[in-house]
Amino acid sequence: MALMESDVALPVAEEIVREVKSDLVGKKRKIGADTGQLAEDSLRSALITLLSRNHLDFDEYIRTKEKPVKILFVGVNGTGKTTSVAKVAKYLLDRGYSVVLAAGDTFRAGAIEQLEVHGNNLGLKVIKHKTGGDPAAVIFDAIEYSRAHNKDVVLADTAGRLHTNINLMDQMKKIVRVTNPDLLIFVDEAIAGNDAVERARLFNESVPIGGSILTKTDADAKGGSAISIAHVTGKPVLFLGVGQTYPDLVKFEPEWLVDRLMGEAEA
Repeated sequence: MALMESDVALPVAEEIVREVKSDLVGKKRKIGADTGQLAEDSLRSALITLLSRNHLDFDEYIRTKEKPVKILFVGVNGTGKTTSVAKVAKYLLDRGYSVVLAAGDTFRAGAIEQLEVHGNNLGLKVIKHKTGGDPAAVIFDAIEYSRAHNKDVVLADTAGRLHTNINLMDQMKKIVRVTNPDLLIFVDEAIAGNDAVERARLFNESVPIGGSILTKTDADAKGGSAISIAHVTGKPVLFLGVGQTYPDLVKFEPEWLVDRLMGEAEA
């Protein structure tokens, strides 16, 4: 119940409980040992293991990968993808990398302009085509531009798409095929709860997600979605969006979230 109250999806909560049970059943305990504490320690261990699975250190990844590193952002409409692109750009700029933005969302009215505003604010080149153009071509051009100008990282925005829309999901597969990104980041809201789980699962089945960013974590007191998404995709949560401004992006630390969920740290 505690897991579900923290927005962990039911199937995920059940699996975590199963893991805790198998860890504890048959275990000898010292006389007088607190059974509740044993269970809590086992739960903490199960959650940390889940959230650390296929751990990817983003800083190390960018540092060691052949340049330009091509990162593609995917997800459904309205989860803060474009803003997350800008926040990651700021994060990389602060660490001395050169960044190019690709306006691969040619579908939504105003999306290209929105990315251009971020680009102007951060002093970054934005590669764009006309609204309605081929997003794969835009991102391909951004990669070619980055190669020609020795840029370190290409951050590509894509149209928000419902996981149930076959045409848009097929288009996303084409983008991945044409641009061959190094890292695919799935963006969703921390407050999406069970919806995020289903979306993460269907996106992950269509294209190889490498990690996730959870936005609006500041609006969510719990963060159970991180556990659910990490469980469903088998890939790590990389960053949490914790506010509206560019620096409001923090590297995800499993221990921090588990402390918060277990009520041992201030939310």
